[in-house]
Amino acid sequence: MHYSALLTDLYELTMLAGYFEEGMHEKPATFDLFFRTAPFEGNFAVFAGLEPALDYLSELHFSGADLAYLEGLGIFKPPFLEFLGHFRFRGRVTAPPEGTVVFANEPLLSIEGTLAEAQFVETALLNIVNFQTLAATKASRISQAAGSGVVLEFGLRRAQGPDGGLSEARAAYIGGVRSTSNVWAGQVYGIPVKGTHAHSWVMAFPDELTAFRAYAECFPENCVLLVDTYDTLKSGIPNALIVAGELRERGYQMFGVRLDSGDLAYLSKEARRMFDAAGFPEVKIVASNELDEHLIESIRNEGGQVDIYGVGTKLATCAGAGGGALGGVYKLVRFDGTPRLKVTSDIAKATLPDRKRLLRGPKGRDRLPPRPPRRPRPRRSTHSTRSSPLSRTNGTKRQPLSMPRLQRSSGTWRASTPTRGSRWTYPNRFQPLHRKALRLPLTWRRASARSTPLRYGQPAITARGWSSAGRIPATSGTTKPLKITIAAGTAASPTTITTGTTPFTAVVLQIARRIPKCLAMIIMTVMERIPWVPW
Repeated sequence: MHYSALLTDLYELTMLAGYFEEGMHEKPATFDLFFRTAPFEGNFAVFAGLEPALDYLSELHFSGADLAYLEGLGIFKPPFLEFLGHFRFRGRVTAPPEGTVVFANEPLLSIEGTLAEAQFVETALLNIVNFQTLAATKASRISQAAGSGVVLEFGLRRAQGPDGGLSEARAAYIGGVRSTSNVWAGQVYGIPVKGTHAHSWVMAFPDELTAFRAYAECFPENCVLLVDTYDTLKSGIPNALIVAGELRERGYQMFGVRLDSGDLAYLSKEARRMFDAAGFPEVKIVASNELDEHLIESIRNEGGQVDIYGVGTKLATCAGAGGGALGGVYKLVRFDGTPRLKVTSDIAKATLPDRKRLLRGPKGRDRLPPRPPRRPRPRRSTHSTRSSPLSRTNGTKRQPLSMPRLQRSSGTWRASTPTRGSRWTYPNRFQPLHRKALRLPLTWRRASARSTPLRYGQPAITARGWSSAGRIPATSGTTKPLKITIAAGTAASPTTITTGTTPFTAVVLQIARRIPKCLAMIIMTVMERIPWVPW
């Protein structure tokens, strides 16, 4: 199938023109095409679309009509249009074979070439690979659900346009479908074509039996009768049995019957029972009617006797949760010899830089060799002042301790802990400082061997070479003095600072644990003497 060079978004051309103006268009670049989330809420995809993508790249050129149209837009300069007249893709493509199972964040295509070549083909490659990979994945899921049953593709009439129907039939064949109803796909890609007849065939004749006999007369070697036009069990199957007997007398064998409505699990079991009882165990049961992998699995779980599944709409449109479109993206990973990384506030959209290799284990060894065991790290000294995680010490047993959380009440910010409902009040003017400081982690543990056993209301705080012991108020609104002991040298001669309300001091302690103890002492001493500080 021929693709025009204008199968692109306008911004590809405007970027290409900008690169040309800046003299960057000849510098080497590498792009990766990949998806971030597997489709259909699964964990894999089936790669497809490589051959059409390579055909597009090999035939890429701007015709005279293409250049005339671009010139008529009035946004591109003559030197750039002349450059497009000689534009060809001469880069390198690295990709797995079609039909390979691929996973999120793995490069399906790696495009290496000049910046102009690798950038311009983005839109067309995404258009080709995204849809065909999605359709192949849907076909694979349906084929796996069918088990030993055969899956036929009947989705042309519900596909997204003629080109969509052609691409979908190709991708579905890669994904595991055995044949298609699309005759054009059969001609172009060599896919086997299959089909039966519609309800209108039966309705065009005086009665159902006459319609069946006429169809069997035309196609005795491949006779599949649609038996649900009127009544499947009382009319369709009995008339099909009559035609099957007449074909056997003529030396032919009926291929099957198709069910297109009703309870397919129940009707298939009844049809199988009736044909087996009449001596036609070779007749196949074909089922259709909005099938997908979930409905097929349900039919099999209910004991349905379907041999062939005709899947149309749900396959052609790639319908279902997590379907509709494959979120493939095309990102720059290396430019002018330097790896490139996309950094964004949404970590899920960050990219992995530089060229990559897609590895698969040999057959029978799907896992890579395990990593060698790591050497155990030496344990920290028991005298270390750092501790994690945040906890309350009760003798030798450590228990989680909840951090205070901020709440706004009556124009003030309150920091409260779930423990016995303690609550501290902060003036509004200190809101930014407190909100930021309270996010800093604290380490709660015994400060030294001389510390008394800790209990609620008397925790000890240890932080980077200095320790302080303080009282957390046990009731709301408490403004009892807080005695802070900073060990400035030896334990025998500590420096003691006595302050008022606890909250502001607790914030200062959280900040102070990030700085040397000498500076902490200076800050505490100075702030004690400032009259406006809410001690």
